[in-house]
Amino acid sequence: MKHFFASLLGTLAAFLLLALGAVVVTVGVLGVVAMMGNRTVIVEDRSYLVFDLSVNVTDAPPQFDSSAITQALTGGGEPMTLQLRAVTDAIGRAAKDSRIAGILLVGEMTPSGYGSGFAALKELRQALVDFRASGKPVMAYLENATTLEYYLASAADEIVLDPYGMIAMPGLASEPMFYAGAFEKFGVGVQVTRVGKYKSAVEPFIRQDLSPENREQYTQLLGDIWSDLIADIAEGRGLTPEDIQALVDKEGLIRPDVAVASKWVSRTAYRDEVLAELKERTGVDDGDDYFTQISLETYARLPVPGLATASRHGRVAVVYAEGEIVDGEGNIGEVGGTRFARELRRLRQDDDIDAIVVRVNSPGGSATASEHIQREIRLAKEDKPVVISMGSYAASGGYWISAYGDRIFAEPSTITGSIGVFGLQFDVKKLANETLGLTFDSVKTGQYADLFTITRPKTEGELAVIQSMVDWIYEEFITKVAEARKIDRTVVQEIAQGRVWSGTQALDLGLVDEIGGLDAALAHAASTAGLGDNYRIVEFPREKPLAEALVEMIEGIRPATRSSVASRWLARLQEPLVGLDKFNDPRGVYARLPIDLRIR
Repeated sequence: MKHFFASLLGTLAAFLLLALGAVVVTVGVLGVVAMMGNRTVIVEDRSYLVFDLSVNVTDAPPQFDSSAITQALTGGGEPMTLQLRAVTDAIGRAAKDSRIAGILLVGEMTPSGYGSGFAALKELRQALVDFRASGKPVMAYLENATTLEYYLASAADEIVLDPYGMIAMPGLASEPMFYAGAFEKFGVGVQVTRVGKYKSAVEPFIRQDLSPENREQYTQLLGDIWSDLIADIAEGRGLTPEDIQALVDKEGLIRPDVAVASKWVSRTAYRDEVLAELKERTGVDDGDDYFTQISLETYARLPVPGLATASRHGRVAVVYAEGEIVDGEGNIGEVGGTRFARELRRLRQDDDIDAIVVRVNSPGGSATASEHIQREIRLAKEDKPVVISMGSYAASGGYWISAYGDRIFAEPSTITGSIGVFGLQFDVKKLANETLGLTFDSVKTGQYADLFTITRPKTEGELAVIQSMVDWIYEEFITKVAEARKIDRTVVQEIAQGRVWSGTQALDLGLVDEIGGLDAALAHAASTAGLGDNYRIVEFPREKPLAEALVEMIEGIRPATRSSVASRWLARLQEPLVGLDKFNDPRGVYARLPIDLRIR
């Protein structure tokens, strides 16, 4: 009894501590929010707009970016998220703002999910080029730059590298992980049904290396993206693409002295020297701690003059399809077929919405969910213009939902195509029986009643049923692309086969209409709707109310973790499990890129 009461008291104490902790966290969060909300921002004359690249740039607006509050409370957390359009708009406004004297780029990028892809960075880089064309300087201060940071920095008229820094730009690589050996070792069976010799999304589960077809398409894809990157860099630095490639092949990791001699950077300097120079430029005494500045994040949140006076009518809706396409409502970071179809239907029926732009940054996923979304796009275009803007990824299911757009825009480095379908069937019979001693039996009322069981491999007859479904959906995919893009069906069959294409290749093949970013798509949609320049933009997904967002944020607070080698490997090992969790198509049929297709 004594131990019982001790245990009971201990449990009550633990609950009290948890409750007290929740109250403290909530009060702390509300306090931080209150301080943030009450802060008056003044943009001083001769200010530099400081763009700290240590962010994740996403297409969709963050429904609630808790990173600043989380860091204030815990000292860690996820990298800050900034929306691409908010960043490019802020840079565009800064070019016309007499109080902004220039832009400073610092920091190292922290991509996450489908953010900070090369297509998004191209739009961001173009905004910097346009800012520089206004006559204001862009300075980049680099310490340890990768291809991502240097690509953006190449838009600056002055690149300063730390004397002990480097530029790590050895080229692009994609290194898929293969799980077939592990599945075999642990007794997990995998059976595949697919159409298209390039449909490689299933390869990690059934092979231990790249197939010749997959290697061919990856090589072509990386080559196209790389060519576009070094062409932009060469133009920014007054060099040729051959100059860039020669140094990459010779050095890989480029030291400061080599970078200066090769004109990759303007000069080297320590951080304190750059800060002293910026104090002088912005009229600050050298004894002061900071030069006159405002962060890009803060500047982007400032009210836009004249926005409230825009016409109530004349609205273009931007729907962000960013993340895996899943059946049902979907979670944050996913494209739920039911949820997105419902929103497209609402926008279609809203007389105040004159045009719709669907921004796609997705590797695809559920074929069923993709069709639900595409159906609403086909209906919407009967009433108003529907324009597609492809981000870094718009492939497989991402292309499925794009095909019927009135006009499709893509960037040269967009990963698209992958017109193919597959089914993936797992079984744990060997694992359960030989390792755990578990066995299964069944009774059923039809030959295929237990078709989707994972307790045993599929029979030849069952695989034939699933393959028939895969074949049918693939034929539907081909038919839809041929109809939507007005391409002969035999041609679509040749360029399909599950093969991925760059935006440049997709333009040549007729899969997209024009090279351009989100701004170009918005301008086209507004023009087609007869709006000219007088329109407002509304966005979906919505930004959540503060109370709802705070609950989610508090639930998600966790201790900060360092980006060590071990943590990076653990994260990578978890990727396939997280990816498989999104495979929820009711028929088990998917139009998706490989889980591990990441180009860095």
